[in-house]
Amino acid sequence: MTAMTVNGRPVDFDMDPDTPLLFALREASNLTGTKYGCGTGDCGACMVLVDGEALRSCLVTIAEAEGRFITTIEGLSRDRSHPVQQALVAEQAIQCGFCTPGIAIAAAALIRRNPDPSEAQIREAIPNLCRCGVYPRLVQAIQRAGRVERRRETISAAPAPGIDPADAARAVPGMRVEGSPDDLGSD
Repeated sequence: MTAMTVNGRPVDFDMDPDTPLLFALREASNLTGTKYGCGTGDCGACMVLVDGEALRSCLVTIAEAEGRFITTIEGLSRDRSHPVQQALVAEQAIQCGFCTPGIAIAAAALIRRNPDPSEAQIREAIPNLCRCGVYPRLVQAIQRAGRVERRRETISAAPAPGIDPADAARAVPGMRVEGSPDDLGSD
């Protein structure tokens, strides 16, 4: 058994000690926010906090994580209130979302160490690959998260998890949206 604390809860993994932490989190703990991208540590999609340090979980075995404190994207903030999560949404620095959990984790570690990072410090601290190319907005979002962390700015909360898709896609009354249910069968 390999024991560690994951998102504030004690966890024992009855797995081969050489199992990458990524697979223990995703498969045994059902924490699927941590993504498998490349398996070689190049993309950063699997980034988690290990004792507060952003590490690629595909390169850390559960034996190496024994006794340590692990934070996944699910444990960063259950209600999406972490300044990095808020700023990523506010700055529209999310496209497809696949790389976002790893980026949010790396940015949270940076903001904890340095709540006023320069663009160069951000680019150095965020090694994550984003195939959608959100890098300019990402820099703005991380700087904004730093301002929130320093209490120089506030951001309205992102929508709570569990919003009904019909509510999220609802059109303004009286507004016609091409391809909406109102258009079906109106010929």
